[in-house]
Amino acid sequence: MAVALTTLTMARMKVAILRHAFRGTRAQTASTGATLGSLLAAGTIYLAFTDPDLLAAAYAIWLLGWILGPVFMGGGDETLRPEYFTMLGLPPRRLATGLLVAAFVGVAPLVSLVALAGLPVAGALIGLPNALVAVPATVLQLAVFVLLSKLAVAVVGQALRTRSGAIASGMLNGAILAALGQIWIFFVAFGETGVPSVVRYLPSGWGLLAVQGEWWALGALALLTLLLLGAWAVLLGRRAGARQPSGRSRRPMTAATANGAIIAKELRTWSRDLVRTHQLTFALSYAVCFAAVPLIVGWNGMLPYAGPIFVVMAAAMAANQYGADGTALWLTVMTPGASDVRGRQLAWLAAQAPVGVVLTVAFTSITGGPWPLVLALLAALLGGAAGLVPLISVYGLVPGTDPHRRAGNPLRTSEDDSGLTGLAYLTLALVLVTGLPAALVALRYGWAGVAVGVLTGALCAWGFGLLAERRLRAQGPELLDLMRTGRRQRASVASRFDQLSTTQRALVWWCFGFGAIPLVPQGILAAFFVSSDMLRHSWFLATYMPSGLRYPVAAGFVLLGLAMYGLGLWIIKPRPAT
Repeated sequence: MAVALTTLTMARMKVAILRHAFRGTRAQTASTGATLGSLLAAGTIYLAFTDPDLLAAAYAIWLLGWILGPVFMGGGDETLRPEYFTMLGLPPRRLATGLLVAAFVGVAPLVSLVALAGLPVAGALIGLPNALVAVPATVLQLAVFVLLSKLAVAVVGQALRTRSGAIASGMLNGAILAALGQIWIFFVAFGETGVPSVVRYLPSGWGLLAVQGEWWALGALALLTLLLLGAWAVLLGRRAGARQPSGRSRRPMTAATANGAIIAKELRTWSRDLVRTHQLTFALSYAVCFAAVPLIVGWNGMLPYAGPIFVVMAAAMAANQYGADGTALWLTVMTPGASDVRGRQLAWLAAQAPVGVVLTVAFTSITGGPWPLVLALLAALLGGAAGLVPLISVYGLVPGTDPHRRAGNPLRTSEDDSGLTGLAYLTLALVLVTGLPAALVALRYGWAGVAVGVLTGALCAWGFGLLAERRLRAQGPELLDLMRTGRRQRASVASRFDQLSTTQRALVWWCFGFGAIPLVPQGILAAFFVSSDMLRHSWFLATYMPSGLRYPVAAGFVLLGLAMYGLGLWIIKPRPAT
């Protein structure tokens, strides 16, 4: 009775919070996510009518999304946090049960439940008993999705409390995401032309197995649910009473200039903040694994690009540079005429550039080239990232939590997960664009591209840094107010977004959310594959075109991606008062 009362109370709390929270931009984000999720769910249900093997693969992808999505996007839904109930003295298992029930309240669980409706459909196509089994199988399968997601976040959160754990989790997460990005290589390597049979026997496929008549899978789902609930309860107990470890003693920082003080402070932060350690390790692991996976099929042509890939990913991880520092911005605001942009740029380069250079030189030496292209890319991307990271951070600042006030989940650095994700994707796309001129010149004229890369990198770092510096000096108090309250001033881009019509808002979200698809994979990556004679690969359309249309198609996708971003910026651009 006590457990039922607790779960009901927490579920009602979650409903009440969401009812008042889904307004304005957050409501628009939720509706856009619900629309896209519903389309994916409808496609999943369709697979139940056509191919059970594909349905099992689809559920495996849904499970990966539940596990990896929250880890990469700020810790997932934490509308109700364990810390809120610390003083109530609830037993860990009752607390975990209540939070689990509350976790079923929301857009993501509802969309996943719609996708899991494919189980009753598959059961009905077989017979009435199978359709009846599909009902508990659907509930248990959704519980496994949610619990594995919560457990993954809890494990990474615990890992981020130690330096070794932060490094290990960053390496693992980077390797997993890189492997998913190169999944076609594994299919080629193992000779798989369809869905591997092992996919059906993953936990994501146990509900389908039960529906298909393998009744043991239903009991396995129930047992797995209980085990995951118990494991999560243990981790919740540790989290509720956890305290952030204090940093070990260090020598005092000394600096002769203001910029020197900023550089010293930033480098000290890079060495002590475990979230930054996790992000840096993640970018390194992703770059190395993404470049090395093609070795499985005997192709080493991706190795030289590990350094540039690392730079792009490191920039995306640092997209909310000022927001991640919380209200520490007041130190800069209270110093008349001060700006720490140049110091942050130099510190970012000092932390990232050596890693990128070592990766580029080491891996390019293994393959013997192409030296002009990779060096041109590296120089251009380093400068572009050093300029864009502070610029995007001050123009698209997402209010973050002060590092010393982070909750028991260290991944939760901001309340606006969608804002952080959008900022990261925008940074990734724009940094890639800064490398295009140097890459094109290097492909056509060789070593001249390196000079172009150095020039464009220096110009981007100086010019974008200057814009960020002016913005910080002119809008410093407003940015600090945004950091403190989470509400933008009416003259901001956010207020302009709030004034748009529903159609305009949807168009902006589509442009910013999907502009990277034609720009990066269908444009830049497809052109790279064509130049390397890698034809008819995966979903890269240009590789399937006749020889005379391959580069024009790739260029067309690049222009389409740039046009989508440009249209989104033009729509939200503030208009002069009439």
